[in-house]
Amino acid sequence: MLRDEPQTSMDAKILEDWSIKDLNKESVQAYRNLHRSWRPGHVWEMLGDEEYLKNIGAAAESKKDGKMHPTAAGLLMFGNEYDIVREFPHYFLDYREVLDPTIRWTDRLQSCSGDWSGNLFDFFFRVNSKLVKDVKIPFVLDGAMRVDDTPVHQSIREALANCLVNTDFYLSRGVVIKKDAETIVFENPGSIRTGKAQMLRGGISDPRNASILKMLNLIGIGERAGSGVPDIFATWDQQGWKEPEVEEQYGPDRTILTLSFIKKEVAKGNSENENMVSDHVSDHVSDHDDSYEDKKHRLQEFCTVPRTRQEMQDFLGIASRGYFSRRFIVPMVNEGKLKLTIPDKPKSRSQKYIKA
Repeated sequence: MLRDEPQTSMDAKILEDWSIKDLNKESVQAYRNLHRSWRPGHVWEMLGDEEYLKNIGAAAESKKDGKMHPTAAGLLMFGNEYDIVREFPHYFLDYREVLDPTIRWTDRLQSCSGDWSGNLFDFFFRVNSKLVKDVKIPFVLDGAMRVDDTPVHQSIREALANCLVNTDFYLSRGVVIKKDAETIVFENPGSIRTGKAQMLRGGISDPRNASILKMLNLIGIGERAGSGVPDIFATWDQQGWKEPEVEEQYGPDRTILTLSFIKKEVAKGNSENENMVSDHVSDHVSDHDDSYEDKKHRLQEFCTVPRTRQEMQDFLGIASRGYFSRRFIVPMVNEGKLKLTIPDKPKSRSQKYIKA
């Protein structure tokens, strides 16, 4: 509460123990290239890095020594993880993807892994590409050019940006983004500054990290008018998906946004069909023609010779990999009806399944 009281954004703090040279040069240059592409001919384009970082809010001149130092926003956006945690001991970014229930993590990205910078800028673009890779792109033309950026893409990007700009990086547990076949969950430390009701109404923008939001805005990301969350809800409603959920937890404070790709009518249906439809993977399977147990029996007989997961899905006519794994592969392996041909390497691309 004390950190949220000052009118100056918490990420505007000047970090006098660091210099501009401590920032990751590759991240800074990648950002400048994006800014140049988004706003060609911008008046800051010809500035040196120091002046440029000052203008975007990533650096400021200290009154103590008259030198330029990174701001908290500059360190978070462009620093290296091992420097960031010196100022923000609880800083942690974690992306978890589970599209195949037989595998603990289909994909995972952590800020502390040491094989990349671990800063917010690189995290945003690495994770955003993972989040939208399964989103359907309708064939829409703008003149002779195909439009690949749909309202769903924009909403996911907005949700990710909203998560980062409202994080209290001094709190524990860090930022966690979780994706499975049916949902994307955004979790960040910190309460909702405007309150949940106002956030859902929109119209008021009060980001915890205004300087980070400014930097994202300069490359075409983020919404300053306070309409970001209502726009996400509107997009989900237009798609016919289950309404997003916003949850606040306390002690420590935490905000959780869940985006579901389940159709509204499925969410309201019976438990047998509840998890069957995920619009972005077009899974419309039902058990009307024969029972679930019959399907498992037919699948088991189909696997009298080794079969790949895709062959098995095609046999039953199921499009969703996540649903198929959860409803058929996992229970049938657990029940001893199927076994892996390479049990020591469940993630192997050569993995097949055979009748036990």
